Amino acid sequence: MLGETVRKKLFGEQNPLANEIRVGTFSCEVIGLLAPKGQAAMGQDQDDVVIMPIRIVQRRMIGTMEIGRFLVSVEPSASMTRAAEQLTALLRERRRIGETEDDDFRILDTRQLAETLTGTTRILTMLLGAVAAVSLVVGGIGIMNVMLVSVAERTREIGIRLAIGALGRDVLLQFLIEAVVLAAIGGVVGLAVATLASVGLARLLDVPYVFDARVNAGALLFSALVGVLFGYFPARRAARLDPIEAVRHE
Repeated sequence: MLGETVRKKLFGEQNPLANEIRVGTFSCEVIGLLAPKGQAAMGQDQDDVVIMPIRIVQRRMIGTMEIGRFLVSVEPSASMTRAAEQLTALLRERRRIGETEDDDFRILDTRQLAETLTGTTRILTMLLGAVAAVSLVVGGIGIMNVMLVSVAERTREIGIRLAIGALGRDVLLQFLIEAVVLAAIGGVVGLAVATLASVGLARLLDVPYVFDARVNAGALLFSALVGVLFGYFPARRAARLDPIEAVRHE
């Protein structure tokens, strides 16, 4: 039986049933296909498998009758603890382990492993989020400093605009737009660099790269929001300038 990944690699979109594939030094007939399962808890592709009769594998491929590992499927409604206890009792009986002897095998509950990995992933996500938050604050402070310098250098221009009839909200809007444009340009450059890095890493690690337009659009909008938040103070300062004093500014 073939997994979905193996089927696509060997037969594409054709029906592989009743066809033969070569495994090692002998040919095997395909008698069935496995339902797609995706990645396992450790990231392995569960569809990149070929299932064969165990006796054939033991005698003609690995040359031993020993079994180092096997998987057990449990119904979703069943108790994992109860299933582990029953497996332990069965294996101890089959391996003739005395009551005072320790187990010479190990039962691994993939659900516990998945929970551990989920907890680790959550911690890493929080750490990356903290780093991103610090980066945003630093970038926002940089935008604020640039806008404050711009207001200081253009004080006379602002005073002339206010003197000939411009309202404070017009000046406020002007500098807010400049801050948003500045932040958006930084966001576009950041998205371009991140996309190139992601594509490069995906090819290096041999994993698929999926472009999510919603995530990228959200990142761009968030960068514009940072421009609004950190550009508001310089813009308000420009809007509140006294026209007479601003015009006299050298």
